[in-house]
Amino acid sequence: MSARIPIPPSLAQAPFSLATGLEAGLGRKRLGGSDLDRPFRGVRTVPQPGPTTTDPDERERLLLLSRCSAMAPVLRPGQHFSHETAARLWGCPLPTRFTDSDKLHVSTPTPGRAIRRTAIVGHHVRAPTLDVRDGLPVSDATSTWLALAPTLPLDALIAVGDHLILDPRVLDPYDIRPYVSLTALTAATEQFTGRGAVAAATALTYLRQGAESRPETLVRLILARAGFPEPELQGEIVDSRGRQLGFADLYFREFKVVVEYDGEKHRTNSRQHDRDLSRIDSFIAAGHAVVRIRWRRLFRDQSSIPRLVLEAHERQAAALGLEVPLSHLRSRMKG
Repeated sequence: MSARIPIPPSLAQAPFSLATGLEAGLGRKRLGGSDLDRPFRGVRTVPQPGPTTTDPDERERLLLLSRCSAMAPVLRPGQHFSHETAARLWGCPLPTRFTDSDKLHVSTPTPGRAIRRTAIVGHHVRAPTLDVRDGLPVSDATSTWLALAPTLPLDALIAVGDHLILDPRVLDPYDIRPYVSLTALTAATEQFTGRGAVAAATALTYLRQGAESRPETLVRLILARAGFPEPELQGEIVDSRGRQLGFADLYFREFKVVVEYDGEKHRTNSRQHDRDLSRIDSFIAAGHAVVRIRWRRLFRDQSSIPRLVLEAHERQAAALGLEVPLSHLRSRMKG
């Protein structure tokens, strides 16, 4: 048996189209070899080792990039990743994880024909505004958010919006944020008349600057609907000498009540967990009440969250000699 023609190094590191393979001198028989993967029709790739990370978020990101990169070589000019796929490329916190069985969403500018392929959901879009994420063509942040409005539940849409407008305290020079300003998103939403316009307009009224995760947004919404006043998001806390102790996920400053989401990652990353515990201990030492919300309570027992936060307000009111302005919430919770 004759040896296989080696794949040129320029093609061995990333997916390539059949046309590119032919241009590189590989015949159709070689491109049909069993040593090459066929992630999509018309695409070939040299099998690569899978991700070794145990971090589920990083594994999901690498899987998404692998799938999108495999599709990219056969995208026509103007075609781009959109809807849920674009949202994931923007790092948006969607309610479900991306898996091998999920289809990719690809949009084609009109009047071109929407793409039709296995494992692809094709869409039409007029005059798209495009951006680039990880070297891949995607709908811009505003278009992505509006495209999700017809299908995402309201709270999920709000969490995505909070993510896109976030101006983080710690800036990453390689990932400029916010991806869209609240002002720009508001202007686009007010002009939007497509499917999901009502949902987008409703969600817009709940967007807030400062939520650094989907759970933080969900906790904020639960408390707002229970009647609590707006907390500070990423509120800075200092001690009696003005020294910075840290930043709270949600902070009710008048009553010195801190609400923190305690996610799974805090326990799997021991260094981060230790830093969080030290920060919370310093809050308590400075006279704050800290309510820690864990995953199970947020997603299995949401109704208890307002009660816990109200009890913290009541304890602080007694300690600080303040009148509890939230006493009306107690009767509402009993009802």
